[in-house]
Amino acid sequence: MARAGVTVERLAEAAAQLADEVGLENVTVSELARRFGVKDASLYSHIRNAHELRVRVAVLALAELADRGAAALAGRAGKDALVAFANVYRDYAREHPGRYTAAQVELDPETAKASAARRHSDMTRAILRGYSLVEPDQTDAVRLLGSIFHGFVSLEQAGGFRHHPRGADESWGRVLDTLDVALRNWPAQAGDTAAGRTP
Repeated sequence: MARAGVTVERLAEAAAQLADEVGLENVTVSELARRFGVKDASLYSHIRNAHELRVRVAVLALAELADRGAAALAGRAGKDALVAFANVYRDYAREHPGRYTAAQVELDPETAKASAARRHSDMTRAILRGYSLVEPDQTDAVRLLGSIFHGFVSLEQAGGFRHHPRGADESWGRVLDTLDVALRNWPAQAGDTAAGRTP
């Protein structure tokens, strides 16, 4: 029987903290057991293995990010919403690198459906509706934003911008300016005019 006070929720929180400290790939049942002052076997009544721990960190991170995103978007539209939303992701990655990594983990369909993943998509699409984007352009734009946000953040975390005197903040601002221009001037597809659609 597991030691009193050890719960799935506390394990997920402790695993998330550990991920931020040492990297998601280094989150192990043994290290968590050590932190709780119990034997490894005591935790297996709550979790099956390290993979499940990482999935629980992913679910926790997605929920935290979604809550931050919703708060940042309240009362904002257009470029203000885009910038606020983008900054949530970048700031979260800086504050919680391990959790941010976990938020990129591919979840099985059932876990994904029960998680906050859908909220992220819904918030992104709400921003894009402010730019008058409809399907299939909206999906393309969701993928564009996700790729740029994650690409920039990942390169920044890996130290990819340290070799140049221009600060990453300045580049980030220009990236968001460029995204705003691109979304406001989204290219029309063949047949859009004939179908009565506007980009």
